[in-house]
Amino acid sequence: MKLPAGSRLPSLLQTLAIVAQPINFLDRCAQQYGDTFTLRVLGVNSPPVVFFSNPDSIQAIFTTLADSFEFGKVTHIFRPLVGDQSVIMQEGHRHQRQRQLLMPALHREQLYGQGRVICDLTRQQMSDWQIGRSLTIREEMSEISLQVILQVVFGMVPGARYERLKQLLSHLLEAITSPLYSTQFFFPMLQQNLGRWSPWGGFLAQQQEIDALIYNEIHDRRSQSLAGRTDILSVLMTATDDQGESMSDVELRDQLMTLLLLGHETTASGLAWAFYWIHRHPDCLDRLLTEIQTLGENPDPTALSQLPYLTAVCKEALRVYPIALISQPRRVKQTVQIEGYEFEPGAILVPCIYLAHHRADTYAEPERFNPERFIAQKFSPSEFLPFGGGSRSCVGMALSLFEMKLVLATVLSSYAFQTNYDHPVRPVRRGITFVPPDDFRLEVTGQRSIETPSLQPLESA
Repeated sequence: MKLPAGSRLPSLLQTLAIVAQPINFLDRCAQQYGDTFTLRVLGVNSPPVVFFSNPDSIQAIFTTLADSFEFGKVTHIFRPLVGDQSVIMQEGHRHQRQRQLLMPALHREQLYGQGRVICDLTRQQMSDWQIGRSLTIREEMSEISLQVILQVVFGMVPGARYERLKQLLSHLLEAITSPLYSTQFFFPMLQQNLGRWSPWGGFLAQQQEIDALIYNEIHDRRSQSLAGRTDILSVLMTATDDQGESMSDVELRDQLMTLLLLGHETTASGLAWAFYWIHRHPDCLDRLLTEIQTLGENPDPTALSQLPYLTAVCKEALRVYPIALISQPRRVKQTVQIEGYEFEPGAILVPCIYLAHHRADTYAEPERFNPERFIAQKFSPSEFLPFGGGSRSCVGMALSLFEMKLVLATVLSSYAFQTNYDHPVRPVRRGITFVPPDDFRLEVTGQRSIETPSLQPLESA
């Protein structure tokens, strides 16, 4: 099997390099080897892992060659968190069935009914912000995102069960961003239940309590009328497949945990970058505020979500530093040919979102934050792919982008800020995402009414 050129470092050193500094390592490989290169980054006995950034190759992987790949063995690390019935664990017909059940509940038009909830939750989070307060914006966005998942996805209302689940999920979501804690999901040998005070035993005990709360919510919901409810859990409970069958309680639990883990930290990270970039570029901020102003006081959330420049700002933030650096890896199950190379069963093919988003022949001056590029041009799904692509694209992408736009617009309509950074930030790892460093903050400098979008002039960082 002739493979594209790539690093000649020992597999272990390559693995350590991509774990320690993945952005720098990928950039160096692209500069040295071009659009397509082979690494061995899955440990000592790693199979070849081939990275692609050429849109034509990515399109082929997503579409025409899709039946030549499998995914289960690649996603096994998520199994303890999301369960056996999660959509990301399925192959073939099972995967197709679950996506067909999930997608109507997560469609853009279905989400419009939840717009007011997202805006109201954002205002609640802002209720104790005061002039002069310095905000760690990622933490603020993380809190909003979790509340959105509990109310928009789980359909829960504040109360004892809500608060306990929120507490447990906050602890879990924070823990899995720690490299030391998350290591146990990669190595089955570490998954030893030695009691509640052992790492794996503690995780299992916590997961059991989370599951009990979720199953109680599902049980209570089944005894209620779901007519008129638009939260995602309620919509999923009424959905049926081609055989007239609905999701079991276990399936519902696993899909809820999947949406939580794939949609919480990722959306919060995207929002943190959006706030960073527009406060680095006051001209973008002014244009964005002017556009929001056209909708007047208390704008309709659906109208907000359709604003072109607001959409462009969110997309550009996801382009420069995408939620995940790579799309879901594909394991070759039958020989395929791409770019003149022949890949045999066992090879891992990876559409690289980060490198695809930084191709100079696709995006002029790719390192520059420039929302106007999304106004002037429509990019294909293999050129702009922050949520992956093909049949394995993230099921929560519409919710994530909808939430980003509403939260960003609601915050900017209420407050003016200045940044504490006078130089570019370097992204830091937080779980599977890359975020601005924790010492990046925004200071509240004034309240803003919709009639005065430029209440507090902001210096360019």
